[in-house]
Amino acid sequence: MRAFALVAGRKTANNGATMTSRRDFLADFLATSLALASAPLAAQEKPTPRVYRIGMLETVPIRANNANLVELHKGMKELGYEEGQHYLILYRSAEGRVERFATLAADLARQKIDVFLARGTPATIAARDTETGIPVIASAVADPVDAKLVASLAAPGGNVTGLTSSVNEIGAKRMELLKALAPGITRVGVPTNPDNPASLAGWKVIEAAAPASSLKAEMLEVRKPEELGDALEVSVKNGVDALIIGLETLAQSNQNQIIDFATRQRLPAIYAARNFVDAGGLLSYGVLYPNLYYRAAGYIDKVLKGARPADLPMERPTKFELVINRKTAHALKLAIPPDLFLRSDEVID
Repeated sequence: MRAFALVAGRKTANNGATMTSRRDFLADFLATSLALASAPLAAQEKPTPRVYRIGMLETVPIRANNANLVELHKGMKELGYEEGQHYLILYRSAEGRVERFATLAADLARQKIDVFLARGTPATIAARDTETGIPVIASAVADPVDAKLVASLAAPGGNVTGLTSSVNEIGAKRMELLKALAPGITRVGVPTNPDNPASLAGWKVIEAAAPASSLKAEMLEVRKPEELGDALEVSVKNGVDALIIGLETLAQSNQNQIIDFATRQRLPAIYAARNFVDAGGLLSYGVLYPNLYYRAAGYIDKVLKGARPADLPMERPTKFELVINRKTAHALKLAIPPDLFLRSDEVID
């Protein structure tokens, strides 16, 4: 049996080898065990990614806004955001009633959102007027300078930025296209909400441009959905034989009623967006709105990373589309001129 000498807590064999004492062995064992046990806990303590909350103020229900939402999510994904993992959409719709925007904006502000995404002038004004300091991105606003939402497109200077749809500037173009497809028309009716600055500004552009197309424009005052039917009926009695439909909140939320009326009265009508044509309208000319939502993702990304809306220039639309419904044109006994056919982005049946 070998002899051992106790030296400084260690047992040294007579052959010079050093062996660990029971106390040291247990200490090492416990230290190792604790280290291994704490590893999973350390992993669990890693901070989870923040989930940002985007408050959307919209004019139509979510089911009618799918094309725009698809492009918004696409833009966010390309910037590294996954819905549900990095951001959530809190969607609120005014359902065609402008007066609801203030209440909806206040509700979203109480939900501790990180940024507003608002469509249209009334929605953007309502988001700004919450005075919460929450940044406001406009997905599409007609004339933000005229509406006093920004100081200028290049230098917004406040809490609002985003994309302008330049709706007012293309009202005259819509009139020109409608006249080209239906040369016999003489009097166009324009549903307008005088309480909406963008709607009223759009009307003024059309009114001024009408004589150049040998047309007379008539404003159809409509402030609430229940006023729309009577306004349209009265316009026909007053000699209106065509319609120009903008993208005001009320028009969007009453799309089918307007199209059904135009079909029943056999009125040529031009609309601001292709969804009206997909639903049976004659033709549309306007901004490619899904593209604005795609680009809005870039603004959201910048704001979430700390940029101030005041320092982010507003952008104008870069993509427009002309869409014609051949079946509706045929029903109205209208021949699509060859040059208009070639200029169109799509002719649907």
